[in-house]
Amino acid sequence: MILAAMFLAVFISPVAAALVTQDIQYKLGETVFKGYTAYDDSIEGKRPGILVVHEWWGHNEHARTRAEMLAQLGYVALAVDMYGDGKTASHPDTAGAFAGEVVQNMQGLGKERFIAALEQLKNHPMTDPGKIAAIGYCFGGGTVLHMARYGLDLDGVVSFHGSLATETPAQPGQVKARVLVCNGAADTMVTAEQIAAFEQEMDAAGVDYRLINYAGATHSFTNPAADALGEKFGMPIAYNAAADQKSWQDMQDFFKEIFQ
Repeated sequence: MILAAMFLAVFISPVAAALVTQDIQYKLGETVFKGYTAYDDSIEGKRPGILVVHEWWGHNEHARTRAEMLAQLGYVALAVDMYGDGKTASHPDTAGAFAGEVVQNMQGLGKERFIAALEQLKNHPMTDPGKIAAIGYCFGGGTVLHMARYGLDLDGVVSFHGSLATETPAQPGQVKARVLVCNGAADTMVTAEQIAAFEQEMDAAGVDYRLINYAGATHSFTNPAADALGEKFGMPIAYNAAADQKSWQDMQDFFKEIFQ
């Protein structure tokens, strides 16, 4: 049973758009999850909804900022909490432990948590429940690709510098979502072999997909905090403004196609 309660946190910009944001809580079993919704109140009527799945660091400002950016584009966005209680990590070891718990049981625990957030988004008063997509970053990118593989009723998914590897490959006729993968060409965490295997998997399953490699971009190329984190922990991650902007535009074009 999923319960929800909302806590008002409204932001109104000085321009025409009226960005409404809310922290929400919802339950799956005994676990409380903390999400974040955003939409533009100056737009009339219902509009498509987009789930935003965070990096392995957890439900942080990066995911919330992306939800606000999607709202400014005219969508209802929900930044998901995949760990419970809004947990975030400040060290890679902790992040790996949080992500590992979900990844090791993606088809069970991960899918249940994603669907719990999906139902929250569909039930939002400004969402058109017949038009739903999901985007994800790193851990979140791999997560949304898995949800597509499992045949969830999504119009599309977009993975930004996400994991492509899987132990549960897509099956012919199972994937309903169109797929966009935004990958850093210099990302050492995603190998050429994994890209080739992913493309072979998608082709064999008959998936409508596109994979774009962004020149010079490494892992976490959309996150401005990646430079400091990479330097602090010796990780091969870095922000790339050009790839961030280009991939965001590619996502917008993708959404226009799937929601037309």
